[in-house]
Amino acid sequence: MLRAWLARFWRQSTVPATHRSGAWGEELAARHLRAKGYRILGRNVRFGPRRELDLVARDPQTDTLVFVEVKTRKSEDFGRPMAAVNRGKRRAFGRAVVRYLRQLRQRPTRVRFDVVEVVGQPGDATPVIRHIANAFSLPPEYRLPE
Repeated sequence: MLRAWLARFWRQSTVPATHRSGAWGEELAARHLRAKGYRILGRNVRFGPRRELDLVARDPQTDTLVFVEVKTRKSEDFGRPMAAVNRGKRRAFGRAVVRYLRQLRQRPTRVRFDVVEVVGQPGDATPVIRHIANAFSLPPEYRLPE
């Protein structure tokens, strides 16, 4: 009986608002980067349940492979993006980056880690988008494959 109720509950539940706003923010970030000339190579690249790369792009001006962490906030009262990219997040990000790079046939010569902050929510006329280039580096325990 409990199992049937749980099955009905999960079928009826909707996607949480945080996931909807996160997908919305990632879409805006991808559009913003494309407008700046970046080529989007991957979106929501997953390596296990907690290893995800929001966006992978190539900066054509410097021929750099850019791994982008997108942070979506309803307003600036909810904190700054760099506060959300803490040590634990950088470690999970680092594991995903190293795994992504190992799967490439040709190693990139330059790699960069950026953060794109989107402040607003779906339906806002003018969300604020900030691109923080070279926002952080990998934790020392992760080395890029050579």
